[in-house]
Amino acid sequence: MRIRTALVAPAATALVLLPAATGASAAVAAPAASSPAAVAVCREGAVRVTAAPGATAHVVRISVTNKGGAACSVDRIPTVTFGDLDGAAQPVPPVSSAPYRLPAGGSAYAAVRTFDPTAGESRTVAYLTVAGDPSHVGTRFDAASVGPSRTVRVWEPVTTSWQPTAAKADAALASATR
Repeated sequence: MRIRTALVAPAATALVLLPAATGASAAVAAPAASSPAAVAVCREGAVRVTAAPGATAHVVRISVTNKGGAACSVDRIPTVTFGDLDGAAQPVPPVSSAPYRLPAGGSAYAAVRTFDPTAGESRTVAYLTVAGDPSHVGTRFDAASVGPSRTVRVWEPVTTSWQPTAAKADAALASATR
């Protein structure tokens, strides 16, 4: 599996200059503090992550809910890892990390395909871990809680970006994995 690069930066940063080895400077842009859409990354304790079986044995439905009293953000791509395997589920369609705003009490949904049924090989793990943001440790879910067996088959796992409803997450996964 490939590892997705995590973009973790405070929302209230501006332009940062980094000195290069040659003495030149490189500019790294970040959201400006005055941007009305910029909100802080949700604290891990302020979100509830869930995972449940999907429509088929190789699909898991996940959600993240902001339990706090103010809006915050998670990464628009959920971080889903599998047991002790390297890497995380890759986003379909391919997108870059970016903030996804969760209003107070709001939820977002994604669908994860753990195993490509056309694949000739796979690995099995006893659990998967889901985090709303790559800066979070995540919540561990045993295989029996997310599927029909005591193991999860894994091969080229993919995930949708966070969606406003579970139905939209299911549709996004179906559309991207045809």
